[in-house]
This record gives sequence, structure tokens and C-alpha cells, in this order.
Amino acid sequence: MANFDKDDTYNKIVEIMVEKLGIEKDRIQSAATFEALGADSLDMVEVIMKLEEQFGLEIKDEDAENMKTMDDVVLYIHERRTR
Repeated sequence: MANFDKDDTYNKIVEIMVEKLGIEKDRIQSAATFEALGADSLDMVEVIMKLEEQFGLEIKDEDAENMKTMDDVVLYIHERRTR
């Protein structure tokens, strides 16, 4: 598996969140919860699908449910990403 820079992972996730949630990039902080960012369950399904597509992985439903903050997502994706 290739090594990826964690900042690259974070930045790509931020881009997806901005696109899917229609929010300003500066609203997104590492400890921000999805609720605080205004994401509802449908938004999160769309975000998860885009993350899977972007990073070449499958996110199990139970794993997605445990992701509460940006930090959670970045850590999960960074450890598993394939592209």
C-alpha cells in the first residue's frame, strides 16, 4: 500500500465536505461534528459515498456511524486509503 500524506487526506475530505454540504471551508475544523456543520443523515450518506469513490475504499455502515467528527473521518480514511 502506498504512503499518503495525512494533510492531503484532510484537504481532500474538506473539499468533499464543502461540495456536499455547501458550506464555507473555514467552518470546517478538525474537532467539528457533522451536526455542527449542518449535515443530516442524507448528507452523510452522500459524503460517505463520495469518500469511498475518492479514496478507493468501502466504509462499513457501523464504521460510518462511529464517525462523529472530522478527526474521526480523517483518521479512518487515512489508515485505509488506496488512492
